Amino acid sequence: MRRLRLIQAALLLALLAPLAAGAQPARAAFKETVLSDPQPGFDDPRRILLQISTSDEREINNILWNAVNLQKFYGIDNVKIAVVAFGPGMVALYKDSPVRERIESLLKYGIEFLGCGNTMETTHRSPDDLIEGVDYVQAGIAEIVERQLDGWIYIKP
Repeated sequence: MRRLRLIQAALLLALLAPLAAGAQPARAAFKETVLSDPQPGFDDPRRILLQISTSDEREINNILWNAVNLQKFYGIDNVKIAVVAFGPGMVALYKDSPVRERIESLLKYGIEFLGCGNTMETTHRSPDDLIEGVDYVQAGIAEIVERQLDGWIYIKP
């Protein structure tokens, strides 16, 4: 009986030793994303359109992380990203935005931000209320439609 317990203890130690030493269980490697033709490049970048239509700060931050991850994946010179905000999502683009610093940072990396003029008019805001560098169009939703027709890939995270 004592011998059996010693053997069990030895087996348990043998199993736990690699974990105690900092070894991690083996994980499968990420499956590589295969790029479709034409391959994105400086002269023919992927054109991706993201939508912000929520005032929820967590959701807005998620959308901004999507933009960052797309630039990271394709490379800053191989992708054009435009973020269109309308309705409640316009809060992200105003100077008093809770994500103002992130928007300003992403503008420096070439991400385009467009606000909805109709929403500004309805909520009695003006272009002067927008973060510097943010542009606006008459209708955010119409901008999305037109860019899709022009070949932009539309994502609503």
